Amino acid sequence: MRVAVVDSGIYPTHAHIGSVAGGVAIDQFGNTDDYIDRLGHGTAVAGAIREKLPEAELFAVKVFDRRLTAHTDIIFRAFEWCLSNGMDAINLSLGTNNANFREGYENLLAAANKQGVLVVSAGEMFPGCLEDAIGVWPDYECPRDEYRVVEGRYYASAYPRPLPGLPMDANLQGVSFAVANVTGLLLKERTTDSLQPRP
Repeated sequence: MRVAVVDSGIYPTHAHIGSVAGGVAIDQFGNTDDYIDRLGHGTAVAGAIREKLPEAELFAVKVFDRRLTAHTDIIFRAFEWCLSNGMDAINLSLGTNNANFREGYENLLAAANKQGVLVVSAGEMFPGCLEDAIGVWPDYECPRDEYRVVEGRYYASAYPRPLPGLPMDANLQGVSFAVANVTGLLLKERTTDSLQPRP
């Protein structure tokens, strides 16, 4: 299972990661192989996915560097990189409220759907609010090993994997990690289903 984490990169030697299969850093100047995470956000997102999918091949698609903002054109290029490099799933713990980008996201999601690529994103923004994406909302009461679907909306825990000695409320939290938890859980279900004997 090849999973792209479109975020601030991944720190591969973090205890919650173990290894990274590859990746790319994308900015206004082009692409490089410097996908090391310097913010911690992408690593926490990837760690939540790794927790559910220990055998997954994680790919760091770095679009954030010193802060958690990037122009949507960079996100589009990251999405295209994922589609061109055989990803099975794209985790987008990000989004925009700017409707000017709706058509661009619709086109990318249509291409992902045609390739059978799962796209999971924040439900209140583009692209997560669009039909071909799995839109996710945070649920602070939901256990981290579960998700809920209510009227077509996916809800999951807004917390990443806990860190030893750090209270849960002092750790990173929010919809980013609800997205990651749903990505991991949905892919775990797919993997489990594929291992079931067929009648």
